[in-house]
Amino acid sequence: MESRKKISTTVYITSEQNRLLKLLNQKTKVPIAEYIREGIDLILEKHKHLLPGQMMLIQDDGPKSGGRRLPLDN
Repeated sequence: MESRKKISTTVYITSEQNRLLKLLNQKTKVPIAEYIREGIDLILEKHKHLLPGQMMLIQDDGPKSGGRRLPLDN
């Protein structure tokens, strides 16, 4: 994962999630926070179609052009 500035936030998890994350941490020595960030990344990737991003604009240059796709910044 790329290094970037992190912010502090509060997340409430179930006691079972906490227990399993602690077990995973003990076995792998990977910090629990890293697993939480990885989980957030997986959800963001899964739902990226719902997030704003680069849209495409079809430019009509006449009847023979077939239309050209141009990037449209949000």
